[in-house]
Amino acid sequence: MKIGTMALDGRAVLAPMAGVCDQAFRELCASFGAAYVVSEMVSAKGLDYRNQKTQGLLARAAAERPAAIQLFGNDPETMARAAERALEQHPDALDINMGCPAPKIVNNGCGSALMKDPALCGRIVAAVKRVSPVPVTVKIRKGWDSRSVNAVEVAKICEAAGADAVAVHGRTREQMYQPTADWEIIAQVKRAVQIPVIGNGDVDSAQKAALLLEQTGCDLVMVGRAALGNPWIFLQINAYLSDSCRILPPPGVSERVLVMVRHVRRICALKGEARGMREARKHVAWYLHGLRHAAGFRRRAGELCTLADLDALARDVLLANAGVPAG
Repeated sequence: MKIGTMALDGRAVLAPMAGVCDQAFRELCASFGAAYVVSEMVSAKGLDYRNQKTQGLLARAAAERPAAIQLFGNDPETMARAAERALEQHPDALDINMGCPAPKIVNNGCGSALMKDPALCGRIVAAVKRVSPVPVTVKIRKGWDSRSVNAVEVAKICEAAGADAVAVHGRTREQMYQPTADWEIIAQVKRAVQIPVIGNGDVDSAQKAALLLEQTGCDLVMVGRAALGNPWIFLQINAYLSDSCRILPPPGVSERVLVMVRHVRRICALKGEARGMREARKHVAWYLHGLRHAAGFRRRAGELCTLADLDALARDVLLANAGVPAG
């Protein structure tokens, strides 16, 4: 299928996650079959001020394409200027964050706080669309709270302003990430707009992805937390959807450790060993979840400083889990 001019191979996409979806992780998920990936959210104001750290979030690589850059902000013209800067990195799409629930984002009127002002949402989309030759997508939530469930209204306004697709997370900002996501709101948005709709919330297996597609009629599924330490989920979803519901087994311990080491080495190659190992600690802990003696190994993961430390941990994990079946 296509989102605007962006052609996709597959039905599962990687959600934008701050502090997680750096280049190394996006490349990894793309290699396992993510139909497209989205960057960590990038501050429009930071780009406007030419902040070096913010600019660094824009880097794209051939190995992660197709890829979108996600921008957040609450001023249409600032968002348009940020879009122009982001376009210098030749993304395949631009995504506008209207769903982040983090206090430091919403307290500045950005992220899901935008859903309290649907007209402003439309003006932001129109401003970005005016300068963008690539598709413009929007990520929203069910609404701000239970008294203002307005995903359908916001999606229709964004579509009218030129959005090429909309991703809907089935929880309000008030709910954050609990309880169970409301897939019915995704279905309502799908019935209300003509552009592709991406369903998001509680997709943690191939079967759940298929169920979300069936129950809502959405065009794509967005996978977030379920991909942490588990990039294989994209392979599993693609196989289940395209090959007569074939269920791929989970990776064995050796494969999991091999991919973990590959991932961390790529982080260090991009960011340097000292910084890379600090940022890799959380990823290593996610990869180790559910393995024998995981608690102790995850404590060691929190103290990793060098690639030699990683290699020693990987060796000990393999020895402790020798003969353990996949899953």
